Amino acid sequence: MPLEEPARIARELASHGYAADREAITLLARAGDTAAALAVAVEATPDDALKLTASDVRDVLDDGARTRRDPIGDDSASGETGGETAERAFETEDSTGIDGDERPEDGTGELDDGTGEHPSVSTGTGGSSVSDGTDSSPVETGGSSGGTAVTEGKSVGDRSATDATTDSSSADGRSADGSLADGSSADVEVDRTADPSRRSLEIGNDMTGYSTGTGEYDDFVATFRDRYERLAGKLRGRVSHRNATALQAAPGGGDAGMVGMISDIRSTASGHWLIELEDTTGVFPCLVMKDKAIAGLVEELLFDEVIAVEGTLSDDGGILFVDELYFPDVPRTYEPSTADRHVKAALISDIHVGSQEFVADAWSRFASWLHTEAAERIEYLLIAGDMVEGVGVYPDQDEELDIVDIFDQYRRFSEYLKEVPGDIEIVMIPGNHDAVRLAEPQPGFDEELRSIMTAHDARIVSNPAVVTIEGVSVLMYHGVSLDEVIAELPEEKANYDEPHRAMYQLLKKRHVAPQFGGHTRLAPEEKDYLVMDEVPDIFHTGHVHKLGWGKYRNVMAVNSGCWQAQTDFQRSVNIDPDVGYAPVVDLETLDMTVHKFL
Repeated sequence: MPLEEPARIARELASHGYAADREAITLLARAGDTAAALAVAVEATPDDALKLTASDVRDVLDDGARTRRDPIGDDSASGETGGETAERAFETEDSTGIDGDERPEDGTGELDDGTGEHPSVSTGTGGSSVSDGTDSSPVETGGSSGGTAVTEGKSVGDRSATDATTDSSSADGRSADGSLADGSSADVEVDRTADPSRRSLEIGNDMTGYSTGTGEYDDFVATFRDRYERLAGKLRGRVSHRNATALQAAPGGGDAGMVGMISDIRSTASGHWLIELEDTTGVFPCLVMKDKAIAGLVEELLFDEVIAVEGTLSDDGGILFVDELYFPDVPRTYEPSTADRHVKAALISDIHVGSQEFVADAWSRFASWLHTEAAERIEYLLIAGDMVEGVGVYPDQDEELDIVDIFDQYRRFSEYLKEVPGDIEIVMIPGNHDAVRLAEPQPGFDEELRSIMTAHDARIVSNPAVVTIEGVSVLMYHGVSLDEVIAELPEEKANYDEPHRAMYQLLKKRHVAPQFGGHTRLAPEEKDYLVMDEVPDIFHTGHVHKLGWGKYRNVMAVNSGCWQAQTDFQRSVNIDPDVGYAPVVDLETLDMTVHKFL
């Protein structure tokens, strides 16, 4: 069947108010007269049903009497009922479905443009890249437990974008699209109907509807006090600490430690580093000598983050000479949780519907692929912001818009979302292009926008939010602060080509946007919703339009690329986006594969 057909059928069913499981859509797509079968199936579905199942479709095929009326027309000359029309439509197709029958010869369809060229893809192994290979399935790079992609048994860090050939075969010899590794088809009996009773999805840290900030001075004080107390609590057990007031009163010459928020960093005339740490009692100066082993860590520091230091007080007690510096960090012994069954989640972001550069064809290939056997284990779709292009986000943006009305952009996005199988759970957070406040944390969409985006009853939560899927916690954050981290830190610590490295820094700081007053707009709340109280198993971001992933102390960090080709504005600021990729995480093993649809 054509790859786009399942997505079209799903969208058509959604227009009638129905979701549908993947097997039902596959059966309809295999019908000789898909339109007739679709119409009869819709009419035969009970009025109170919200979801079209495979059994509903088979009932239409097996029992024409279930049809309430014939929407196609009752042909008196032939005596053929609507049910018989549907049955004949199914019988005209040679390939009859997925229950032990032969799959279509074309697998999942042609997904690459044949050029073999695409953006460099970082995998946490040091600027590595992958090739889209030569087969017709979506490109897949098999993830390892270390978060690296593997091609032909090698880390893709050992291969260049031009010479790497992707080996997407699984352990049983099947490729990513369900065919055998040699390209031949195989009869595979697969139960593709998800069992919702086995699913578990919980949302944490969602501040939608709980905003208390008014922008007053006291609101900012409350935010920073909350940040300090929560992050300091992760550090106090690691140092013998005293507060700023106690250090100021202490005699000189002894060992000392302090937990504080960075209020200033500057270099001295001799090349040393002077860090001023602030706690709830005052400010105390700390000096890192340039010849100390920890001097390199100073390059990683940002204003307003919370750290701990240990060292020796000067003879006059007026300064602390630092010997050790600690971040809140992820414990080295951290072990992530995993699901107790073989289930997967697709992680995407930055769709940008409404832009002239939105890659609609790639999206439809992705949505249709989700209906295939290759994607039968994917039961969750997590979208990390920027569903639409927005209006007035950057200078002269209107010249690059395909849809100029923001509400129409969301209506069109909702139509594209309808192409996704109805049995997939969807969670979305906003981004800086979405129609919510720019300051973080960003609440989920208001009721007017939610009423537009009703497809699949998607969960719309705040940015950031913690989504726990079958025991696996996923911290979803759109990622605006990545710009700031990349701008402030040395290139080897954070850069756009390896966005996961900037994410490592946020994990180390246990805060998704530590620096206030820079490029990242922060809203004061009674609680700092940007603190990472618990270590996530997966950290998912977007925003920078670059694909990169890797593991930091067993936490999988994934920046998922985008679905928007390079705009004139991006070209002017040297942004070369990674377009049309869909990272997929196996929640049972936390292995990751990346599929390419452009």
